[in-house]
Amino acid sequence: MKAIVTGGAGFIGSHLVEALVHLGIQVSVMDNLVSGEQRRIHPSAAFKRMDIRSNEAKELIVREKPDVVFHLAAQTDVQKSLLDPKYDADVNVCGTINLLEALRKTGCGKLIFVSTSAVYGNVQSERISEKDPVAPISYYGLSKWSGESYIRLFYQLYDIPYTILRFSNVYGPGQTPKGEGGVIAVFLDRIHACKSLSIHGDGEQTRDFIYVKDVVGAMLAAIERGDQETAQVSSSTKTSINHLVSILSRIHGADLDVIHTPARRGDIAHSCLDNRKASLLLHWQPLIDLRDGLTDTYAYWKK
Repeated sequence: MKAIVTGGAGFIGSHLVEALVHLGIQVSVMDNLVSGEQRRIHPSAAFKRMDIRSNEAKELIVREKPDVVFHLAAQTDVQKSLLDPKYDADVNVCGTINLLEALRKTGCGKLIFVSTSAVYGNVQSERISEKDPVAPISYYGLSKWSGESYIRLFYQLYDIPYTILRFSNVYGPGQTPKGEGGVIAVFLDRIHACKSLSIHGDGEQTRDFIYVKDVVGAMLAAIERGDQETAQVSSSTKTSINHLVSILSRIHGADLDVIHTPARRGDIAHSCLDNRKASLLLHWQPLIDLRDGLTDTYAYWKK
């Protein structure tokens, strides 16, 4: 089996590439290294430094005719999307269209698209399901929703198979302190630099944190399952930022200094995704609880 991973030099992508290689799958990584790092890529994977918006990216897919394309490359910073919506849309929408056009030319290959809980905005649900209305409050959420919509329409017009996976806040070893869902990496970076933790707002905003190896398991399951479906990959557990700090304090073995700053535009107040559809469709369950995952991630940062 052949696989192409866009964004394979990034945090989640590098974990996915390692898992694919260990399964004996032939892997090519497509990454422009704007936020990824080549050193992350498994040595058995072929690395192609290119932008998903380029003709070279399209030609690579047409030439290699992969069985599956995992599309992780994206502009993932909410605040950056608000400052530069054109760039955000260019990468997340036009880049996705470029890959879809390549798959249309090959006439083969499944697209597994990594989307986000940001498409929902501030939905007032205890646990958000795939049936809840989409109402992004950032250009990032809007661009990812637009990418999803193009994928569905390309399937209707050209029968390009796909699975869309909406991730909650992914964390784990190797995450950099920037981009969407990076609060844990930001906190750990500051803890190990002996700096105060900055919390935007009162800290009672909640997130649904999912360990990176659990999301890799869902992506691998989507190779064979979940065709033409959209499913949420999450822990289905709400955690406030204040409670997150409390857990990190216990792992660190000392109280952490916290500074509260004003809430930011585009930040979602509460987000918790229902993962029952993913469990049913993909035969998948998250295996790592937050305390264990944070302990592993803390040890990585300390090392």
